[in-house]
Amino acid sequence: MTDSNVVPFNPLDKRHLGESVGQAMLRQPVISLGSFDIFDGAGIYAIYYTGDFRGYEAIAKRNRKKVFNAPIYIGKAVPKGARKGGDLEASPGKVLYNRLKQHAKSIDEASNLSIADFHCRYLIVDDIWIPLGESLLIAKFDPLWNKLIDGFGNHDPGSGRHAGLRPRWDVLHPGRPWAERCQPRGESAEQITLEALDYLRSNPPPDDPPMVIA
Repeated sequence: MTDSNVVPFNPLDKRHLGESVGQAMLRQPVISLGSFDIFDGAGIYAIYYTGDFRGYEAIAKRNRKKVFNAPIYIGKAVPKGARKGGDLEASPGKVLYNRLKQHAKSIDEASNLSIADFHCRYLIVDDIWIPLGESLLIAKFDPLWNKLIDGFGNHDPGSGRHAGLRPRWDVLHPGRPWAERCQPRGESAEQITLEALDYLRSNPPPDDPPMVIA
């Protein structure tokens, strides 16, 4: 007797496709965010922290084991014009490399972080699969800088456009010159640190490297 409610496995289901991309990214080697060779391509990436910043101890303890299974941030880099539909055959250029270098610069400019404490892994991916892989990995890991402390991936809004509030990331990690020109927030760095500690108590990083995305 068969169960009429069983749904046949579909390898082309978007979740299965996203899992495939995510698993491939997690199998990539971990490298220092402060020093890596130039490369071409677009794709997805994860950033890992191993330092001693008070609010991130739960993350750092996992990653110091050198299994790097607790990303603090997951992101993507897509070719210019991808959202509007561009030339499918055009080279993406060095968008992923440039994105990682931008992140390294942000960390270098922060007064209370050291680039030596950051590592990353990345995967060059065909453009169409990039958002799917990123979304699945964020949902799996709940990275702190994606979910709670926003603003790490922000760019300088440009001259005369600093009327918005300073990102929470920059309140906690001051130093980026453009963020200093934004309007001050109501939260203090200490308040955000306490939120981070509470968040990681409620969403503890895994003890073992999760090679299966469920």
